[in-house]
Amino acid sequence: MLVKMNTHLQGAEFLKAKTPGLAEPAGSKALGESAERSAKNNQAVVDQIRDWQEWREAAHRVKRHAVANLDKLLVEFERNISARGVTVLWAKDAEEANRLVIGIAKEHNVKSVVKSKTMVSEEMELNHALADEGIRAIETDLGEYLVQLAGQRPTHIVTPAMHLSAEDCGKLFAEKLGEPFTAEHRALTDIARRHLREEYLQAGMGISGVNFALADTGAIAVVENEGNAGLSTSAPPVHVALMGIEKVIPSIDYLPVFWNLLGRAATGQKLTTYTHLIHGPTPGRKLYVIILDNGRTNLIADPHTRNALGCIRCGACLNNCPVYRRVGGWAYGWVYPGPIGAIITPMLVGLDPAGKLPFASSLCGACAEVCPVKVDIAHELVHLRHRAVNEPSPARSIWERLMWKGWAFAMAGPVRYRLTMLGVRIGVRVAKFLPWHPLQLGAWTRGRELPKVPGPAFRQLWKEKR
Repeated sequence: MLVKMNTHLQGAEFLKAKTPGLAEPAGSKALGESAERSAKNNQAVVDQIRDWQEWREAAHRVKRHAVANLDKLLVEFERNISARGVTVLWAKDAEEANRLVIGIAKEHNVKSVVKSKTMVSEEMELNHALADEGIRAIETDLGEYLVQLAGQRPTHIVTPAMHLSAEDCGKLFAEKLGEPFTAEHRALTDIARRHLREEYLQAGMGISGVNFALADTGAIAVVENEGNAGLSTSAPPVHVALMGIEKVIPSIDYLPVFWNLLGRAATGQKLTTYTHLIHGPTPGRKLYVIILDNGRTNLIADPHTRNALGCIRCGACLNNCPVYRRVGGWAYGWVYPGPIGAIITPMLVGLDPAGKLPFASSLCGACAEVCPVKVDIAHELVHLRHRAVNEPSPARSIWERLMWKGWAFAMAGPVRYRLTMLGVRIGVRVAKFLPWHPLQLGAWTRGRELPKVPGPAFRQLWKEKR
């Protein structure tokens, strides 16, 4: 069963009481505990590295240079990898990319496809596009395989089935695959391996993502832990690699620093289990690389958000985010959840449908502290909040715009500020006794209690203590 993602996000979807994802299977407690455990484990590994901050700074500089020179680097990459017999295709958006993949499949009479992890294919909703053409697509990453069997969407960039317990997986395999129930981890892995092995042998096409594209050598780098990417790219006679334009870096010389960062930030490993450097097609086989924009040039066009393209999809910001731990990935409404998703999604799909996401943050800064490539997530979120409030949009009502203008007016002077805070203190005390709260206040208090008003005010303490 396939569940289609909502690529046409509604403006206030994140704030709705019934937003799917606020009630994920197994509840937010299991997901939150898993995210917190991953964050602690990864940090323990990072703390052992004396040069961690130097690595972060080096990776940040490389990515910043690459994004600033994408036009040159992508041309260099295409020239060098094409010289090795690879067919390079370009896609403006998801629709065009889907047409290209389907065209390749039909050219080679493909009936079934095996896919390793690729976030770009999630953007494209590729599985649905293939299914519409009668082509069966099977996810081979264990987490992706689980959520595909469950008819769900990934809830995390790195660990798509973070919300599922071992018992959930055992029940899923019993229901969907007819296997005896077990909650033992090794037995569950063996079941998945046994069922997926035949898929690799029968598939006419393998599809993968691209972690890094190397401009100077014309190669693509794919990292993984399960071996499924290696099988997906080598067993079928046709391999299609999907990459966003931001994946290119200048040289293979920079790969070690990214490998050191990615494994530790994503899963707490010194290095991922398998690292594939693909320089061209295996003799007698076909390799296609599809390079996709799909809104990424929107991030480049805004100098305040372009550094978000440096993201290497490690998921560290999700694991450390108090909001993500509480609501999970589905609540963000699209492919990329968490703090980085709150930046990327509005820029890829537009501020009209996704302008609420930058507000889904406490701005605590935990995400930026752990980002291995030093994306300044908190400040980019503030910038997008400014844009979301000030740019005209049918998704924002006149009342919302007036509210923000009123807030700006109240904060612009000391007298106005004091009067406003006095009103807030009185209002909170009065609101506690009201049986009904209007508009967004009502949506907020359906699941929360109004906070107690602290006191005395800082200004009063300052006068007394100074």
